[in-house]
Amino acid sequence: MAGRGTGPDFVEALARGLDVLACFNPDRRTMSLTEVASAASLARPTARRLLLTLEELGFVTSTGGVFQLTPKVLSLGMAYVGALSLWDIARPHLEELVGRTGESSSMAQLDGADIVYVARVAVPKLIALRVDIGTRFPAVQTSQGKVLLAGLTTEQLDATLAEPSRSGLPPNVSRTAEELRAELSEVRARGWALADEELAPGVRSVAVPVRDSAGAVRAAMNVTVHAAETSTDRLVHEHLPLLLRTAGDVSTEWALWQSRPHVELRRPEAGPASA
Repeated sequence: MAGRGTGPDFVEALARGLDVLACFNPDRRTMSLTEVASAASLARPTARRLLLTLEELGFVTSTGGVFQLTPKVLSLGMAYVGALSLWDIARPHLEELVGRTGESSSMAQLDGADIVYVARVAVPKLIALRVDIGTRFPAVQTSQGKVLLAGLTTEQLDATLAEPSRSGLPPNVSRTAEELRAELSEVRARGWALADEELAPGVRSVAVPVRDSAGAVRAAMNVTVHAAETSTDRLVHEHLPLLLRTAGDVSTEWALWQSRPHVELRRPEAGPASA
């Protein structure tokens, strides 16, 4: 965490503040000062100053010495998603897909060696892992991650695979670098990826790319099922065609939105009044 910056313009205090925010997750919704300091690898006085600053800014609240995030932190992530306009475009398509499959569907993007969920339409299922907007998983263990990794150049892939996962999950699949690259090559060729209980027992999913107006893979969309309820054959032969069609529709609409003739002009500042 803190202390890893190397550039001359790296702001360590900002990095530490972000580390504090990142400490909170679905399993640690509330934490004491000591717990935050330990989780962020910070000294207690430093963690205290950062928490009080974040509280004054409205990102953290405290009661009886216990800290938790406020809804204001959503503005940090949703500003990014909103800027892409991807959620507004994808939502009706995801809802229709879920209505037809009866299974949850999500959209994720790549962040280092992990995927981060940016959109989700879920149905109540007993799935081993909880997924919310902002949830982070190791890319190599997920169908969406494989799709996103397959969309990288050789240089980008090398750099990404060299990064450690920040998801906090231990590796669940043993494969060599050569085996992974061979699988990604296959994913790239066929246009979809499968993850069969690689992330957690009982979790099976298939994913396809979502492309921007230039044809670059910018996100991945999946259908997730419980392995005990849905076979791989059904997932691939029944749900995958619907998923491919849905992702294609989202990609097309997003490309149209990106190419819209839209320009925002700043209003000129009022100058001194003329006599």
